[in-house]
Amino acid sequence: MTAVGFMAPSSKASGLAGVVAGETAISAVDREGLDLTYRGYSIRDLASQATFEEVVYLLLYEKLPTEEELRFFCQDLVRQRGLPPEVCQILERLPGSANPMDILRTGCSALGAFEPERDPERDQWKVAKRLVACFPSILLYWHRFHRDGQRIETATGEPRTAAHFLSLLRGEREISPLEVRALDVSLILYAEHEFNASTFTCRTIASTLSDFYSAVTGGIGALRGPLHGGANEAAMELILRFKTPDEAEEGICQMLQRKELVMGFGHRVYKKGDPRSRVLKEWAQKLAELRADQRLFPICERIEKVMFREKQLYPNVDFYGALTYYFLGIPIPMFTPLFVIARVAGWSAHIMEQRAHNRLIRPMGEYVGPSPRPYVPMHARS
Repeated sequence: MTAVGFMAPSSKASGLAGVVAGETAISAVDREGLDLTYRGYSIRDLASQATFEEVVYLLLYEKLPTEEELRFFCQDLVRQRGLPPEVCQILERLPGSANPMDILRTGCSALGAFEPERDPERDQWKVAKRLVACFPSILLYWHRFHRDGQRIETATGEPRTAAHFLSLLRGEREISPLEVRALDVSLILYAEHEFNASTFTCRTIASTLSDFYSAVTGGIGALRGPLHGGANEAAMELILRFKTPDEAEEGICQMLQRKELVMGFGHRVYKKGDPRSRVLKEWAQKLAELRADQRLFPICERIEKVMFREKQLYPNVDFYGALTYYFLGIPIPMFTPLFVIARVAGWSAHIMEQRAHNRLIRPMGEYVGPSPRPYVPMHARS
Protein backbone atom coordinates (compact mmCIF):
# COMPACT_ATOMS: atom_id res chain seq x y z
CA MET A 1 0.00 0.00 0.00
CA THR A 2 1.28 3.45 -0.90
CA ALA A 3 1.72 5.84 2.01
CA VAL A 4 -0.46 8.90 1.94
CA GLY A 5 1.35 11.92 0.52
CA PHE A 6 1.01 14.30 -2.40
CA MET A 7 3.34 13.26 -5.20
CA ALA A 8 2.92 15.79 -7.97
CA PRO A 9 2.55 19.54 -7.47
CA SER A 10 1.25 19.97 -11.03
CA SER A 11 -2.38 19.17 -10.22
CA LYS A 12 -4.36 21.93 -8.53
CA ALA A 13 -7.90 21.80 -7.21
CA SER A 14 -9.83 24.11 -4.94
CA GLY A 15 -10.32 22.34 -1.64
CA LEU A 16 -8.37 19.37 -3.09
CA ALA A 17 -11.53 18.31 -4.92
CA GLY A 18 -10.81 15.27 -7.08
CA VAL A 19 -7.19 15.00 -5.91
CA VAL A 20 -6.17 11.46 -4.97
CA ALA A 21 -4.11 11.89 -1.79
CA GLY A 22 -3.24 8.26 -1.19
CA GLU A 23 -4.49 4.70 -0.95
CA THR A 24 -6.65 3.08 1.71
CA ALA A 25 -8.04 -0.40 2.33
CA ILE A 26 -10.64 0.81 4.82
CA SER A 27 -13.56 2.10 2.76
CA ALA A 28 -14.57 2.81 -0.84
CA VAL A 29 -17.00 5.43 -2.05
CA ASP A 30 -18.99 4.83 -5.21
CA ARG A 31 -19.10 8.24 -6.88
CA GLU A 32 -22.40 7.39 -8.53
CA GLY A 33 -23.97 7.03 -5.09
CA LEU A 34 -24.88 3.38 -5.53
CA ASP A 35 -22.99 2.15 -2.49
CA LEU A 36 -20.37 2.71 0.18
CA THR A 37 -18.30 -0.21 1.43
CA TYR A 38 -16.33 -0.78 4.61
CA ARG A 39 -13.47 -3.21 3.94
CA GLY A 40 -15.47 -4.60 1.04
CA TYR A 41 -18.84 -4.92 2.81
CA SER A 42 -21.77 -2.86 1.57
CA ILE A 43 -23.25 -0.44 4.10
CA ARG A 44 -26.66 -1.66 2.99
CA ASP A 45 -25.81 -5.14 4.26
CA LEU A 46 -24.12 -3.80 7.40
CA ALA A 47 -27.02 -1.47 8.19
CA SER A 48 -29.59 -4.24 7.74
CA GLN A 49 -27.75 -7.08 9.50
CA ALA A 50 -24.78 -5.92 11.59
CA THR A 51 -24.43 -3.98 14.82
CA PHE A 52 -22.27 -0.92 15.37
CA GLU A 53 -19.90 -2.99 17.50
CA GLU A 54 -19.44 -5.49 14.65
CA VAL A 55 -18.60 -2.60 12.34
CA VAL A 56 -16.09 -1.14 14.81
CA TYR A 57 -14.42 -4.55 15.04
CA LEU A 58 -14.38 -4.79 11.23
CA LEU A 59 -12.76 -1.38 10.84
CA LEU A 60 -10.12 -1.98 13.50
CA TYR A 61 -9.28 -5.64 12.85
CA GLU A 62 -10.00 -5.85 9.10
CA LYS A 63 -12.51 -8.71 9.42
CA LEU A 64 -15.95 -9.43 10.78
CA PRO A 65 -15.85 -11.00 14.24
CA THR A 66 -17.02 -14.45 15.18
CA GLU A 67 -19.75 -14.66 17.80
CA GLU A 68 -17.17 -15.28 20.54
CA GLU A 69 -14.87 -12.49 19.31
CA LEU A 70 -17.76 -10.04 19.27
CA ARG A 71 -18.85 -11.04 22.77
CA PHE A 72 -15.38 -10.45 24.19
CA PHE A 73 -15.04 -7.21 22.23
CA CYS A 74 -18.33 -5.85 23.60
CA GLN A 75 -17.35 -6.87 27.13
CA ASP A 76 -14.07 -4.99 26.67
CA LEU A 77 -15.93 -1.85 25.55
CA VAL A 78 -18.31 -2.08 28.51
CA ARG A 79 -15.35 -2.28 30.92
CA GLN A 80 -13.80 0.85 29.44
CA ARG A 81 -16.79 3.20 29.76
CA GLY A 82 -15.86 4.58 33.16
CA LEU A 83 -14.01 7.90 33.43
CA PRO A 84 -11.05 8.85 35.64
CA PRO A 85 -12.18 11.11 38.54
CA GLU A 86 -9.81 13.81 37.29
CA VAL A 87 -11.54 13.88 33.90
CA CYS A 88 -14.95 14.08 35.61
CA GLN A 89 -13.71 17.07 37.59
CA ILE A 90 -12.63 18.80 34.39
CA LEU A 91 -16.02 18.10 32.79
CA GLU A 92 -17.77 19.61 35.81
CA ARG A 93 -15.72 22.79 35.53
CA LEU A 94 -16.47 23.29 31.85
CA PRO A 95 -19.46 25.61 31.34
CA GLY A 96 -22.85 24.08 30.79
CA SER A 97 -23.33 26.54 27.93
CA ALA A 98 -20.31 25.22 26.01
CA ASN A 99 -20.60 23.69 22.57
CA PRO A 100 -20.77 19.91 23.13
CA MET A 101 -18.08 19.45 20.48
CA ASP A 102 -15.76 21.46 22.71
CA ILE A 103 -16.55 19.02 25.51
CA LEU A 104 -15.51 16.02 23.44
CA ARG A 105 -12.41 17.80 22.19
CA THR A 106 -11.36 18.79 25.71
CA GLY A 107 -12.32 15.41 27.18
CA CYS A 108 -10.27 13.55 24.58
CA SER A 109 -7.24 15.74 25.20
CA ALA A 110 -7.60 15.42 28.98
CA LEU A 111 -7.89 11.64 28.78
CA GLY A 112 -4.69 11.60 26.77
CA ALA A 113 -2.92 13.38 29.63
CA PHE A 114 -4.12 10.91 32.27
CA GLU A 115 -3.87 7.78 30.10
CA PRO A 116 -1.08 8.58 27.62
CA GLU A 117 -0.15 6.43 24.66
CA ARG A 118 3.39 5.52 25.69
CA ASP A 119 4.16 2.92 23.01
CA PRO A 120 2.19 3.57 19.77
CA GLU A 121 2.72 0.11 18.33
CA ARG A 122 1.52 -1.59 21.50
CA ASP A 123 -1.02 0.92 22.84
CA GLN A 124 -2.92 2.11 19.75
CA TRP A 125 -5.47 -0.72 19.86
CA LYS A 126 -6.15 -0.03 23.53
CA VAL A 127 -6.56 3.71 22.94
CA ALA A 128 -8.88 3.16 19.98
CA LYS A 129 -11.20 0.94 22.00
CA ARG A 130 -11.02 3.30 24.97
CA LEU A 131 -12.21 6.25 22.89
CA VAL A 132 -15.01 4.27 21.23
CA ALA A 133 -16.15 3.16 24.69
CA CYS A 134 -15.90 6.42 26.63
CA PHE A 135 -16.89 9.21 24.22
CA PRO A 136 -20.59 8.75 25.15
CA SER A 137 -19.52 8.84 28.81
CA ILE A 138 -17.60 12.11 28.37
CA LEU A 139 -20.46 13.83 26.57
CA LEU A 140 -23.29 12.62 28.80
CA TYR A 141 -21.50 12.98 32.15
CA TRP A 142 -21.04 16.68 31.31
CA HIS A 143 -24.60 16.99 29.99
CA ARG A 144 -26.32 15.35 32.94
CA PHE A 145 -24.15 17.18 35.51
CA HIS A 146 -25.03 20.58 34.11
CA ARG A 147 -28.65 19.77 33.22
CA ASP A 148 -29.66 17.71 36.25
CA GLY A 149 -26.89 18.34 38.77
CA GLN A 150 -26.16 14.59 38.80
CA ARG A 151 -22.79 12.85 38.83
CA ILE A 152 -23.97 9.84 36.85
CA GLU A 153 -22.33 6.44 36.73
CA THR A 154 -21.19 6.08 33.14
CA ALA A 155 -20.18 2.41 33.22
CA THR A 156 -23.55 0.92 32.30
CA GLY A 157 -23.80 -2.79 31.51
CA GLU A 158 -25.57 -2.23 28.18
CA PRO A 159 -23.66 -4.27 25.58
CA ARG A 160 -24.77 -2.00 22.71
CA THR A 161 -23.37 1.51 22.36
CA ALA A 162 -26.74 2.80 21.13
CA ALA A 163 -28.60 1.50 24.20
CA HIS A 164 -25.81 2.77 26.46
CA PHE A 165 -26.08 6.27 24.96
CA LEU A 166 -29.87 6.48 25.21
CA SER A 167 -29.83 5.13 28.78
CA LEU A 168 -27.31 7.74 29.91
CA LEU A 169 -29.16 10.50 28.08
CA ARG A 170 -32.59 9.71 29.46
CA GLY A 171 -31.69 8.17 32.78
CA GLU A 172 -33.87 5.21 31.84
CA ARG A 173 -33.14 1.50 31.67
CA GLU A 174 -36.00 0.53 29.35
CA ILE A 175 -35.48 1.84 25.84
CA SER A 176 -37.58 0.81 22.83
CA PRO A 177 -35.77 -1.80 20.68
CA LEU A 178 -36.80 0.19 17.61
CA GLU A 179 -35.12 3.30 19.00
CA VAL A 180 -31.96 1.38 19.87
CA ARG A 181 -31.77 -0.11 16.40
CA ALA A 182 -32.39 3.25 14.71
CA LEU A 183 -29.50 4.82 16.60
CA ASP A 184 -27.37 1.72 16.00
CA VAL A 185 -27.90 1.99 12.24
CA SER A 186 -27.05 5.68 12.25
CA LEU A 187 -23.77 4.96 14.05
CA ILE A 188 -22.92 2.33 11.43
CA LEU A 189 -23.57 4.78 8.60
CA TYR A 190 -21.52 7.55 10.21
CA ALA A 191 -18.62 5.30 11.25
CA GLU A 192 -16.38 5.79 8.21
CA HIS A 193 -16.22 7.70 4.93
CA GLU A 194 -12.84 7.55 3.20
CA PHE A 195 -10.65 10.72 3.08
CA ASN A 196 -13.18 13.26 4.38
CA ALA A 197 -11.91 16.44 6.02
CA SER A 198 -11.75 15.16 9.60
CA THR A 199 -10.27 11.79 8.65
CA PHE A 200 -7.62 13.47 6.52
CA THR A 201 -6.85 15.74 9.47
CA CYS A 202 -6.33 12.67 11.66
CA ARG A 203 -4.03 11.13 9.07
CA THR A 204 -2.05 14.34 8.66
CA ILE A 205 -1.45 14.59 12.40
CA ALA A 206 -0.62 10.88 12.63
CA SER A 207 1.89 11.27 9.78
CA THR A 208 3.99 13.54 12.01
CA LEU A 209 4.28 10.60 14.47
CA SER A 210 2.17 12.47 17.01
CA ASP A 211 0.13 10.49 19.54
CA PHE A 212 -3.29 8.91 18.98
CA TYR A 213 -5.17 11.39 21.18
CA SER A 214 -3.73 14.38 19.33
CA ALA A 215 -4.82 12.94 15.99
CA VAL A 216 -8.38 12.29 17.22
CA THR A 217 -8.56 15.72 18.89
CA GLY A 218 -7.65 17.25 15.54
CA GLY A 219 -10.37 15.22 13.86
CA ILE A 220 -12.92 16.56 16.34
CA GLY A 221 -11.78 20.09 15.58
CA ALA A 222 -12.26 19.55 11.85
CA LEU A 223 -15.68 17.94 12.34
CA ARG A 224 -16.81 20.89 14.45
CA GLY A 225 -17.03 23.09 11.36
CA PRO A 226 -20.54 23.54 9.91
CA LEU A 227 -19.41 22.58 6.40
CA HIS A 228 -18.44 19.13 7.66
CA GLY A 229 -20.10 17.85 10.82
CA GLY A 230 -22.55 20.60 11.66
CA ALA A 231 -24.83 20.07 8.67
CA ASN A 232 -27.21 17.77 10.57
CA GLU A 233 -27.84 20.39 13.24
CA ALA A 234 -28.44 23.09 10.62
CA ALA A 235 -30.72 20.75 8.66
CA MET A 236 -32.90 20.09 11.72
CA GLU A 237 -33.17 23.78 12.51
CA LEU A 238 -34.31 24.34 8.92
CA ILE A 239 -36.93 21.57 9.10
CA LEU A 240 -38.37 22.96 12.32
CA ARG A 241 -38.99 26.36 10.73
CA PHE A 242 -41.99 25.06 8.83
CA LYS A 243 -45.43 24.01 10.02
CA THR A 244 -46.70 22.37 6.83
CA PRO A 245 -45.27 20.88 3.63
CA ASP A 246 -46.71 23.77 1.60
CA GLU A 247 -45.03 26.28 3.89
CA ALA A 248 -41.78 24.32 3.53
CA GLU A 249 -42.00 24.39 -0.27
CA GLU A 250 -42.57 28.14 -0.30
CA GLY A 251 -39.76 28.75 2.19
CA ILE A 252 -37.24 26.60 0.34
CA CYS A 253 -38.06 28.27 -2.97
CA GLN A 254 -37.50 31.67 -1.37
CA MET A 255 -34.17 30.52 0.04
CA LEU A 256 -33.09 29.33 -3.39
CA GLN A 257 -34.12 32.63 -4.96
CA ARG A 258 -31.93 34.41 -2.40
CA LYS A 259 -29.15 31.93 -3.23
CA GLU A 260 -29.03 30.72 0.37
CA LEU A 261 -27.43 27.39 1.20
CA VAL A 262 -29.92 24.64 2.09
CA MET A 263 -28.08 22.38 4.53
CA GLY A 264 -28.45 18.62 4.22
CA PHE A 265 -28.38 18.52 0.41
CA GLY A 266 -25.67 17.75 -2.09
CA HIS A 267 -22.34 16.08 -1.54
CA ARG A 268 -18.93 16.72 -3.07
CA VAL A 269 -18.38 13.01 -3.71
CA TYR A 270 -21.75 11.53 -4.69
CA LYS A 271 -23.28 12.40 -8.05
CA LYS A 272 -26.58 10.57 -7.79
CA GLY A 273 -27.43 10.65 -4.11
CA ASP A 274 -25.91 9.59 -0.83
CA PRO A 275 -26.58 5.85 -0.27
CA ARG A 276 -26.56 6.42 3.50
CA SER A 277 -29.45 8.87 3.20
CA ARG A 278 -31.74 6.28 1.65
CA VAL A 279 -31.22 3.98 4.62
CA LEU A 280 -31.79 6.71 7.21
CA LYS A 281 -34.92 7.93 5.45
CA GLU A 282 -36.46 4.50 6.08
CA TRP A 283 -35.56 4.72 9.77
CA ALA A 284 -36.82 8.27 10.07
CA GLN A 285 -40.14 7.07 8.66
CA LYS A 286 -40.32 4.19 11.15
CA LEU A 287 -39.71 6.58 14.02
CA ALA A 288 -42.27 9.01 12.63
CA GLU A 289 -44.84 6.23 12.80
CA LEU A 290 -43.72 5.34 16.32
CA ARG A 291 -44.15 8.99 17.35
CA ALA A 292 -47.41 9.33 15.39
CA ASP A 293 -45.77 12.24 13.57
CA GLN A 294 -47.80 13.69 10.74
CA ARG A 295 -45.85 16.91 10.32
CA LEU A 296 -42.05 16.64 10.21
CA PHE A 297 -41.59 13.63 7.95
CA PRO A 298 -44.00 14.99 5.28
CA ILE A 299 -42.17 18.33 5.49
CA CYS A 300 -38.85 16.56 4.88
CA GLU A 301 -40.24 14.68 1.90
CA ARG A 302 -41.53 17.93 0.41
CA ILE A 303 -38.18 19.66 0.90
CA GLU A 304 -36.48 16.69 -0.76
CA LYS A 305 -38.86 16.92 -3.71
CA VAL A 306 -38.36 20.67 -4.12
CA MET A 307 -34.57 20.46 -3.94
CA PHE A 308 -34.46 17.85 -6.67
CA ARG A 309 -36.97 19.70 -8.85
CA GLU A 310 -35.23 23.05 -8.53
CA LYS A 311 -31.55 22.13 -8.15
CA GLN A 312 -31.28 18.39 -8.96
CA LEU A 313 -29.78 17.89 -5.51
CA TYR A 314 -30.28 14.79 -3.38
CA PRO A 315 -30.37 14.70 0.43
CA ASN A 316 -27.13 13.64 2.07
CA VAL A 317 -26.74 11.55 5.23
CA ASP A 318 -27.28 14.57 7.47
CA PHE A 319 -30.82 15.42 6.32
CA TYR A 320 -32.74 12.33 7.41
CA GLY A 321 -30.05 11.61 9.99
CA ALA A 322 -31.09 14.82 11.72
CA LEU A 323 -34.75 13.81 11.74
CA THR A 324 -33.85 10.37 13.08
CA TYR A 325 -31.97 11.90 16.01
CA TYR A 326 -34.76 14.39 16.67
CA PHE A 327 -37.36 11.62 16.89
CA LEU A 328 -35.07 9.82 19.35
CA GLY A 329 -35.28 12.83 21.66
CA ILE A 330 -31.62 13.74 21.25
CA PRO A 331 -30.92 17.46 21.74
CA ILE A 332 -29.91 19.17 18.49
CA PRO A 333 -26.50 20.33 19.84
CA MET A 334 -25.65 16.63 20.34
CA PHE A 335 -26.15 15.67 16.69
CA THR A 336 -22.55 16.41 15.66
CA PRO A 337 -21.08 14.85 18.84
CA LEU A 338 -22.93 11.64 17.88
CA PHE A 339 -21.11 11.89 14.57
CA VAL A 340 -17.86 11.86 16.59
CA ILE A 341 -18.99 8.88 18.67
CA ALA A 342 -19.47 6.92 15.44
CA ARG A 343 -16.61 8.29 13.35
CA VAL A 344 -13.91 7.69 15.97
CA ALA A 345 -14.01 4.08 14.75
CA GLY A 346 -13.07 5.15 11.23
CA TRP A 347 -10.56 7.71 12.46
CA SER A 348 -8.85 5.04 14.54
CA ALA A 349 -8.58 2.68 11.58
CA HIS A 350 -7.08 5.45 9.45
CA ILE A 351 -4.58 6.47 12.12
CA MET A 352 -3.40 2.87 12.33
CA GLU A 353 -3.24 2.54 8.55
CA GLN A 354 -1.28 5.78 8.25
CA ARG A 355 1.21 4.63 10.87
CA ALA A 356 1.66 1.27 9.16
CA HIS A 357 2.64 2.88 5.84
CA ASN A 358 3.74 6.29 6.99
CA ARG A 359 5.09 9.18 5.00
CA LEU A 360 4.85 12.72 6.31
CA ILE A 361 1.93 14.48 4.62
CA ARG A 362 3.32 17.76 3.35
CA PRO A 363 1.57 19.14 0.22
CA MET A 364 2.80 22.11 -1.76
CA GLY A 365 1.10 25.46 -2.13
CA GLU A 366 1.17 27.70 -5.19
CA TYR A 367 2.38 31.15 -4.20
CA VAL A 368 0.19 34.00 -5.54
CA GLY A 369 1.59 36.89 -3.47
CA PRO A 370 3.81 39.84 -4.48
CA SER A 371 6.90 39.35 -6.64
CA PRO A 372 10.28 39.61 -4.85
CA ARG A 373 10.88 43.17 -3.63
CA PRO A 374 13.60 44.96 -1.69
CA TYR A 375 13.32 45.76 1.98
CA VAL A 376 12.77 49.50 2.59
CA PRO A 377 14.34 50.95 5.76
CA MET A 378 11.97 52.56 8.24
CA HIS A 379 13.25 56.11 7.62
CA ALA A 380 12.67 55.80 3.88
CA ARG A 381 9.03 54.64 4.09
CA SER A 382 6.45 57.29 3.25
